[in-house]
Amino acid sequence: MIHGYYNFKPKNIPLLTRDTVFKILHSIRLQHKKIKVSMNLGLSEEYIKIHKDYVVIREIPIEISKLNELSSICKDDEVYALSDGQLVRLAFFRNGHFYKLKYLGEGISPTIEIDGMHMHRITGITPWEDAKLKASLARVRYCNRVLDVCTGLGYTAIAALKSGACNILSIEVDRNVLLLAEYNPWSKGLRNKSIKIILGDAYDILPKLETSSFDKIIHDPPRPAFAPMLYSYDFYTELYRVLKPRGILFHYTGSPGKRRGVDIARGVMRRLQRAGFKVKRCPPAEGVLAFK
Repeated sequence: MIHGYYNFKPKNIPLLTRDTVFKILHSIRLQHKKIKVSMNLGLSEEYIKIHKDYVVIREIPIEISKLNELSSICKDDEVYALSDGQLVRLAFFRNGHFYKLKYLGEGISPTIEIDGMHMHRITGITPWEDAKLKASLARVRYCNRVLDVCTGLGYTAIAALKSGACNILSIEVDRNVLLLAEYNPWSKGLRNKSIKIILGDAYDILPKLETSSFDKIIHDPPRPAFAPMLYSYDFYTELYRVLKPRGILFHYTGSPGKRRGVDIARGVMRRLQRAGFKVKRCPPAEGVLAFK
C-alpha cells in the first residue's frame, strides 16, 4: 500500500548521551562556568553555560539534579532528547515492536535497533562508512537517478547524493523508523529537494514505477525473516524492470545463518540471475552486485 510522500522534518534539538552528561557533570565539579560539548552526537560542538543549580543548553535551562538522575539511568548506548524542557529517551514500543536509536560513540553515526536487532553493520565499520561503500559499489555518478529501497536512517540516500546523484527515490515501509531519523542529526541530509521519500511497502510500490527509470539501485532490506518478499523472485523482476539498461544494483544480504552454514547470498544470486541480472558476490560489503 502506498501512503504517499513523506515530509521529512529534522528536529534539530539537543541530544544527550551518557558521555555528554558525564562531561557536563565533570565540569560542574571543577566549577567551570561553561563547557564545550556536542549536542548532536559528535557532528559539532557548542558551549553550554553552567550556573549554581542548572545549566543552559541552547537557551533551555535544565536542573543539575536532572542531569545527575540521568547519569544514573542512561545506558552507554542510549540517546536522550531535550524536548520542551524534558529529557526523552529515543526509544519506544509501538505496533508490537521496540524501536531505539542506538548510540555507538561520539562522532560515530548511530544505528537503529528494532526488537534488539541493529539495522546496520557496526563491526569493523560505521553505518556511515558502510553507506558510502554501498554507493561506491553501485557506482553512483553525477546526475544518476537512484532508487534506494529501505530508507532506514537515510545514510544510503545521503551517500548517493554526496556521490553526485541528482534524483533519489527512497522507500520506507515503517513510519516509526522515519520518526527516529528525524531526531538523528546524522540523518538531516534527507531533507533535500533531490531526495523523495515514499512511505509504503516497496513490494507494492515498484510495480507502479516506470520501466527503465533508474540508473542505479541500492537495495538494503532487513533480514529475510522480517521481509521475505523483498528477497523474492517476483520482487527481483521488478528491480530488473525499473533499472535502465547497463544499470547496476547493489543488494545487501548480510550473513545471517553463517554459523549454521546458511548462505543467503547464494539464493539471492540465483534468483537475481533468473530475473535477468548478471551477478557478482561482494564479500567486503556483505552483498551482491547485479548488472542489467
